[in-house]
Amino acid sequence: MQNHTEFFNLYHHGFVRVAIGVPDVRVADPGFNVSATISLMKQAAEQRAILALFPELGLTAYSCEDLFHQQALLECAIDALHQVLSTSKQLNLVIVVGLPLQVDQFLYNCAAIVYQGCILGVVPKTFLPNYREFYELRQFAPAAAAIRRTLTLCGQDEIPFGEKLLFRAQNKPHFSFFTEICEDLWVPIPPSSHAALAGATLLLNLSASNITIGKHEYRHNLIANQSARCLAAYLYAAAGTGESSTDLAWDGHAMVYENGMLVAQSARFQYDSQLLLADLDLDRLAQERMRQNSFSQSVQRFHEEIRQFREISFEINFPDTGRLFCQRQYDRFPYVPSDPAVRDAHCDEIYNIQIQGLVKRLRHTGIQKIVIGISGGLDSTHALIVAARAMDELHLPREQILAYTLPGFATSDQTLTNARALMQVIGCTAHEIDIRPSCEQMFRDLNHPFIHGKLVYDVTFENVQAGERTNHLFRLANYHRALVLGTGDLSELALGWCTYGVGDQMSHYAINASIPKTLLQFLIRWVADTQQLDHEANSVLYAILNTEISPELIPGKADSDQPFQRTEAIIGPYELQDFNLYYTTRFGYLPTKIAFLAYCSWHDRTQGHWPHIPESKQHQYTIGEIKHWLQVFAYRFFQISQFKRSCIPNSPKVGSGGSLSPRGDYRAPSDSEATVWLEYVQRIPDTVPEDGF
Repeated sequence: MQNHTEFFNLYHHGFVRVAIGVPDVRVADPGFNVSATISLMKQAAEQRAILALFPELGLTAYSCEDLFHQQALLECAIDALHQVLSTSKQLNLVIVVGLPLQVDQFLYNCAAIVYQGCILGVVPKTFLPNYREFYELRQFAPAAAAIRRTLTLCGQDEIPFGEKLLFRAQNKPHFSFFTEICEDLWVPIPPSSHAALAGATLLLNLSASNITIGKHEYRHNLIANQSARCLAAYLYAAAGTGESSTDLAWDGHAMVYENGMLVAQSARFQYDSQLLLADLDLDRLAQERMRQNSFSQSVQRFHEEIRQFREISFEINFPDTGRLFCQRQYDRFPYVPSDPAVRDAHCDEIYNIQIQGLVKRLRHTGIQKIVIGISGGLDSTHALIVAARAMDELHLPREQILAYTLPGFATSDQTLTNARALMQVIGCTAHEIDIRPSCEQMFRDLNHPFIHGKLVYDVTFENVQAGERTNHLFRLANYHRALVLGTGDLSELALGWCTYGVGDQMSHYAINASIPKTLLQFLIRWVADTQQLDHEANSVLYAILNTEISPELIPGKADSDQPFQRTEAIIGPYELQDFNLYYTTRFGYLPTKIAFLAYCSWHDRTQGHWPHIPESKQHQYTIGEIKHWLQVFAYRFFQISQFKRSCIPNSPKVGSGGSLSPRGDYRAPSDSEATVWLEYVQRIPDTVPEDGF
């Protein structure tokens, strides 16, 4: 693979950087317009973009109307294209510009695709609007009128010409793009739909698109949906404010979407030229198409249309030497929306999903009581809140939640205090059972050294306690005709951080099984911050959030009120492991790519802002730390933990990347090896080269 210097270059991890230029233009002045275009081309190349898209008819301006029938304007447009070609020889950049071209007896609204002095192809506009303010059929012919498949232009022969051209890089097959022009996107079945099925991962749109009230929102909807349906990136370049104001106005709105998600957009109503940059994840698009088998079914259904595409292959020199981070911000907490309004909406929906699942299970079984173990930690706290709200929905008293705190040999004063206080403020029926006597009986049965006064804190010592807690809960549920509500979360399942069978892996209904630890922390904080419960309850929740995460199975110092075991010191920081989990299960990324993204996100505390995470809890990690914990994750996730996930109890799926249930998102053999993932981890550098960031 790449050396350690190249590791820190985004082009080595399935990304490409693209640009959209919105040049300042003068109507019917190709000389001025090409100068502004070339300036943006050079800026894009300096930023190490590999593709630059420009607006519809940008070399002449879109709003020339009948001036398009003037020979002088048409010839000057070709002269401008000559200048683009000449400049492109010195730039490592694919350039897509718009201009009018007379081919045979017709005039076409075209996109010219240029790379290092060569015209790779020319694409005429398929659909010409001729309604309301648009009169394009007055000047132009649609692509279907073309009678030739190639043309001669700027001294080059046999240039591919037509509406079904697919451009693909020979040395990076996932870098394949298709060009359509403005109105082509507005029709019921855009040409880019079939192009995506033919293999285009980047869909380019040269547009003019004047602005009216609310139109920019409609553009967003169109592009977001088209990119999502096509599992593609969609680049959209609209004409800027220099267009004619005779009857219209222009806002220069450029956008980049990737699979329905906005990656970047320009400022609107800007009076100077501007360049928009975006880093696109080609691996993500390829993974999504591979996983979503209805995409391949669509390919089968539209096979004849797809066969009509012509593929233009070319060799491209990607700027993959030296270091180049992603400018695109990847959330450190991919399970937690960064936008406050979205977070609030998601929190409410998550609770409703869990409540609906639990309500249905209770109604179906006819059970009206819940048994739950309360540790004073995050998982059981969230599960108890869900249980309380489910009881409210069923119009049952919260006293029918039978909550048990089960202190053992390592239970700290802090967590025991948390548990007692939580049960009181929730209003459930609170119980406390000391499990040490039953554990000691088990140690006697096992003849464990602990029963003879030897402080042997082995796995058996730990699992006896976890088993006794679960055994008590199930027998209590039998006795009270109740349902045992599981509290373990997605992060613990991913890392195998649970006791199998008669342990915290098992329950009657695993309410938290698709919620990772980082999201649980935020959900509890959201309940407190938004005053979902009373003031007294909020104090308890904040105390729980500030308690060290621990299984509390090995005793520590007698005078300490905090747990001795630190979970994150053993299996890694949950914020990193949840990051690893998301990009492993949701997209199937290589460990090297996950590490690169993690480093881009976590190496600098000043990058990004996460208001939902207290400043004191915002961290940074070196590439060496990221590598170490990713190795722990890969081994635990792929090699030693699947058997625990293969038989987890029923649980409601919450998020698109949030289930490891074999009946839901994830199916895997229980006896697989982690060898290939660990080999990729070894390719991650331990340090950043001295001349690095």
